[in-house]
Amino acid sequence: MAATPADAAEIAAVRNAAAEDLTRRFGKGHWSGTASEKGVRYELRTSSVWVVRSRGRIIATLRLATRKPWAIDTSYFTPCVRALYLTSMAVAPGRQRAGVGRRCLEQVLRIARDWPADAIRLDAYDAEAGAGEFYRKCGFREVGRTSYKGNPLVYFETPVPE
Repeated sequence: MAATPADAAEIAAVRNAAAEDLTRRFGKGHWSGTASEKGVRYELRTSSVWVVRSRGRIIATLRLATRKPWAIDTSYFTPCVRALYLTSMAVAPGRQRAGVGRRCLEQVLRIARDWPADAIRLDAYDAEAGAGEFYRKCGFREVGRTSYKGNPLVYFETPVPE
């Protein structure tokens, strides 16, 4: 469901828990950043933030935007008229590897079809702490590779089915 400003603190908490879990397991890296309630409130004003709830608690979140994130190099992607960028996806550590992330991506495809968008684009680290393999398994196609501060970064894309 779409997030509301009242969800901002809980969204930041889910993102921070996921980042802390990755840092604990893989050491400090780009995944170690912290989210703030203020930052989430800004995202709610400038893009579309979505959440998954279980028993009234947020267990996953993601952000969709039509505006390209600063770090993404669009030269890697297939030309399209209406791209949708997926960022800030996080699943609460206790709920990972249970299909929650995959179901989030299935919902993103439905949202993108209604938006309407032609393609969903994202970037992911392709390292131990990264989500590159997850996006591959979910059917996203690798369209380019680069390195960001010594970490392999992969650009992924999937067309939006009609």
